[in-house]
Amino acid sequence: YGMVYLGKDTAGENIAESLVAEGLACRREGIRANNPEQSRLAELEEQAKTAKKGMWSEGTGSHTLRDLKYTIENPRHFVDSMHQKPVNAIIEHVRDGSVVRALLLPDYYLVTVMLSGIKCPTFKREADGTETPEPFAAEAKFFTESRLLQRDVQIVLESCHNQNVLGTILHPNGNITELLLKEGFARCVDWSMAVYTRGAEKLRAAERYAKEHKLRIWRDYVAPTANLDQKEKQFQAKVVQVLNADAIVVKLSSGDYKTIHLSSIRPPRLEGEGPQDKNRKLRPLYDIPYMFEAREFLRRKLIGKKVSVTVDYIRPASGATDTVPAFSERTCATVTIGGINIAEALVSKGLATVIRYRQDDDQRSSHYDELLAAEARAVKNGKGLHSKKEVPIHRVADISGDTQKAKQFLPFLQRAGRSEAVVEYVFSGSRLKLYLPKETCLITFLLAGIECPRGARNLPGLVQEGEPFSEEAMLFTKELVLQREVEVEVESMDKAGNFIGWLHIEGVNLSVALVEQALSKVHFTAERSSYYKPLTVAEASAKQKKEKVWSQYEEPPVEDVVPLAEEKERTADYKPVFVTEVTDGLHFYVQDVEMGTQLEKLMESMRGEIAACPPVEGAYTPRRGDFCIAKFVDGEWYRARVEKMESLAKVHVFYIDYGNKETLPSTRLAALPQA
Repeated sequence: YGMVYLGKDTAGENIAESLVAEGLACRREGIRANNPEQSRLAELEEQAKTAKKGMWSEGTGSHTLRDLKYTIENPRHFVDSMHQKPVNAIIEHVRDGSVVRALLLPDYYLVTVMLSGIKCPTFKREADGTETPEPFAAEAKFFTESRLLQRDVQIVLESCHNQNVLGTILHPNGNITELLLKEGFARCVDWSMAVYTRGAEKLRAAERYAKEHKLRIWRDYVAPTANLDQKEKQFQAKVVQVLNADAIVVKLSSGDYKTIHLSSIRPPRLEGEGPQDKNRKLRPLYDIPYMFEAREFLRRKLIGKKVSVTVDYIRPASGATDTVPAFSERTCATVTIGGINIAEALVSKGLATVIRYRQDDDQRSSHYDELLAAEARAVKNGKGLHSKKEVPIHRVADISGDTQKAKQFLPFLQRAGRSEAVVEYVFSGSRLKLYLPKETCLITFLLAGIECPRGARNLPGLVQEGEPFSEEAMLFTKELVLQREVEVEVESMDKAGNFIGWLHIEGVNLSVALVEQALSKVHFTAERSSYYKPLTVAEASAKQKKEKVWSQYEEPPVEDVVPLAEEKERTADYKPVFVTEVTDGLHFYVQDVEMGTQLEKLMESMRGEIAACPPVEGAYTPRRGDFCIAKFVDGEWYRARVEKMESLAKVHVFYIDYGNKETLPSTRLAALPQA
C-alpha cells in the first residue's frame, strides 16, 4: 500500500484524496485515524457526503451503470456504418503490439482492433498453455502499452476481415501504426495495407527507414542489390507492340528494342481444365476471357505513344518444372503515360489481377499498394474478371491459308471498298496478318503493286537467307502499322488464299511509303492501279538517291537519236497466210503460204526417217518443255512440245507447226529425229 502523487514529487496531486473528494472512493475502515493522512481523507469524505458527490448522491445510481456490448452480430455492417469517421475510444487491453481491445464511446462496444497495414511479433501459445514470445514481441507490446493503454484515443474503423475489425488508432502525439514501423517493431502487411486510409506510402516509408537503419526485427536485413544505373532504371521510350496483357515492346532512344513486363500484375488466364478440343489450338488472345479486352485497352492507350518507364526489379531466368514452363530474364517496371500508371488502370478495370508475394519478397512494384487498392475497387464494383456476368466470347475465324474460306470472303471484301482493320502481325515488309472487326476474322494480307525484298525462311533442313534490306523493310512496316488501326482495299487473292490489296494508315499508302524509303520496287501489276502514278513518282525519287535497294542502280545510257529527214507514211505489207487453229481466247495460228513448200519437204524428210527407223513404243520418257514428235489422230507424226506431265498416260502437248493442243499417252510420243 502506498500513496500515488501526480507529478514528480509529493507536492503533486494526491490521487487517493482526489478520488475520495469526488465521491468515487471511500476511506478504508479499521485504520487508525491518528495520522495526518487518514485525518485528511476523513475530512474529504465528509465534504463529499455533504455535497452529495458520486457514491454519496441520492438515488440508486443506476444512471451511472454502463451497458457494455461484448459481441457484434455483423462486424462488416458495423464497420460500414461508421463511414471511416474517427470514433472516440479508450484502450482497455493490449494483446500485442498491433492488436488491442478498445471500448468505443458513447455506445460502449468492446471490440478487438487489429492495426491496418502492419503486423507486430506475437506470442505463440504452446500446447501446455504457456506463451512463447517471438523476437521483439514483448518490446513491441510494451511500446504500444506505454503510449495507449487506458488512454483516450480516436479509432478509424476501416474494414473487416474474417470477423476481425481493422482500424487505425489516432493519438494527439501521433499515429501508433507509423511509429511501430519506424522503430522496427512491425512490418507492412499487404493484405490489410489496401484498406489503410492514412496513406500507404507513409507506412512503406517508415518500414524502409527501419530497414535502412536495421532496427529491431530488421537487424539482419540485407537490401537487394540491383546492377542498374539511373539511366537504365528510369527512361522514356516509344511503345511499338503490346504482348497480350502484361508486357510491351518499346523502342529506346538508341534505336534498340526492349521488352518490358508490367510489375506485380498477372494477365487473365484460364481457370480450371475445362473440356477442350484436342484438334483445336488454343489462341490465348481470343480464348482466354478478358485477354482480348485487356490487350485492346493497352493497344489503344499505348501504341505509338511515348511512355515513362521505371524499372522496379529484374526477374532472373528460371528453368522449367513439372507445372511451370521456363522463363527468360524479365525486366519488370512501372509504366506511366500522362501521369497514369498503366498497370493500376488495367487492374482498376478488372482486366488484370495483382500478384501476391511472400512478406519478405521486396521484388515488387514501387506502387504495389496502389495496385492492391485498385484491385479492391474492381472487386467491389464487379469489374471485368470480378464480374458475376457471363464472360465475353470472341468467335474469330482465322482464314489465313484457307483457300475455300478465302474465296467465300473475297466478294464481300471487294464490294466493301475500304474496310477497317487492325494489324496483328508483320511477317515481312509486304506481308501482314490483319484482324477485321466487322467480319470478326483474321486474314493474311499482301501489299499490292510492289516487290519487297523476301525475308529469311525456314525450309526443311535449312534456313534460306533473306534478301538484302528485307529486315529493314519489315522493321519499317512494323513501326508504321503494327497493332494500329488501318484501312484496307482488297483487290484479289492468290492461289494460297492470301488477299492482295492496298493498306492505308492516316492517309499514307503503305506500298507508296515502302517505295519512297527505297525498301521496295514497283511491280508491273501496279500499272492497272489508280496508285500507279504515285508509285512511279516515289520510285523515281528513290532511284535518284541511290539508297538501299537502289544502291547499285545505274541510269541506262541515253542513245543518240538521229532525226529522220522526213517521216515516211506507214504502209501495210500484207502476206497470204493459211489459218491452222482458232482458240477460245480469240487467238489464232497461221502458216505463211510462201513457206508452205519448205514445211512440206521438212515433214516428208522427217517421216522418211521415222519409216526407216520406227521408234520403240514406250522408250521415250517425256519431260516438260521437251521437243518431240507426237502421233495425231490421223496416224501421222508431227512435231510437238511437252507442256505438262500429269502422268505417263496423260501428257499435254502443243503442235508447234499448227497451234493445236492434245492430251496423249506417252506411248504415242517419241524423240525428235536428228535434223
